[in-house]
Amino acid sequence: MTTAADRVTRRQVDKFEERRRLLAEGALQTLSERGYARTSLREIAQNTEFSHGTLHYYFRDKVELIMYCVRRYKAVCVQRYDAIVADSSTPEGLAADFAEGLAATCRDDALMHRLWYDLRSQSLFEESFRPDVAEIDESLERMIWRIVGRYAELAGREPTCSPATAYATFDGLFQQALLRHLSGSELALDDLRAGARHLLGHVVCA
Repeated sequence: MTTAADRVTRRQVDKFEERRRLLAEGALQTLSERGYARTSLREIAQNTEFSHGTLHYYFRDKVELIMYCVRRYKAVCVQRYDAIVADSSTPEGLAADFAEGLAATCRDDALMHRLWYDLRSQSLFEESFRPDVAEIDESLERMIWRIVGRYAELAGREPTCSPATAYATFDGLFQQALLRHLSGSELALDDLRAGARHLLGHVVCA
């Protein structure tokens, strides 16, 4: 039985989490523009409506804030691709939707993806980053494998690689496309679309 005290505690937890979410959303622009190394909580506070003390109350340090932001964003990404898996009825349709989804997020969310790759690179040097980065990577690997598995099912085939290999393949393609897109290449997104369709049809499930 839920007591009044339990309900109060739950409301407090919900309010705390909601405040963290709002603070993270307000900090994202500064973080995605400046990157990990060039951003401190004080600098985030200077570029948002929040005080340095407020940010420090809700987040232990900038690492916790950045990881919170990236986790939330990547969770949204996973949901988008899960919708593609659920809605696809042909391998060609799934490949086209998946390729378009990659190109759209590369175009629309380039700075957030840049922040993610920045953090993943930092984890090579910052041991404290590694558990969170590994957990996010694992969720993305599972997402890609759901795409691959559904494509194979629709095509009547079996995947010919491991989940880790599939993820590394598509992640490498995406990261290179992001770098080219940020550098101003007009072909980056079209090449990403074509590359994703090719890999899904001929490399992953050949």
